[in-house]
This record gives sequence, structure tokens and C-alpha cells, in this order.
Amino acid sequence: MTQQKQIKVTLVRSVIGTLQSHRDTVRGLGLRKVNSSRVLVDTPEVRGMIRKVDYLVTVSEV
Repeated sequence: MTQQKQIKVTLVRSVIGTLQSHRDTVRGLGLRKVNSSRVLVDTPEVRGMIRKVDYLVTVSEV
């Protein structure tokens, strides 16, 4: 069975004052508060969401 590559996404800046679509994207990634993290499967869809809000999050390998 093939193991899927995973990445850890952490919200490092507040979403206050950002565009509503960016807030929705952060929520779509499963992030709520500053310094909250999620481990997600590395897919093109997730990468696109991260690219959209790259100034709010950090990404690391798991």
C-alpha cells in the first residue's frame, strides 16, 4: 500500500482584516486560531489553498 505524502499547515497570522475569501480558505484548511495546526494530505487542491493564503500560514513536512 502506498503512503500518501503529508504536510503540516500552521496559521501564524490573524485573519482579521483579510479578504473574506481568504478567511474562508483558512477555515477550509481546518485552521481556527493563530498557532493552530493541521496535518493534511499533500494534494494539488490543498497546495492551491495554501498558495492563496501563503502570507498567513507556514508549511512543513511531516
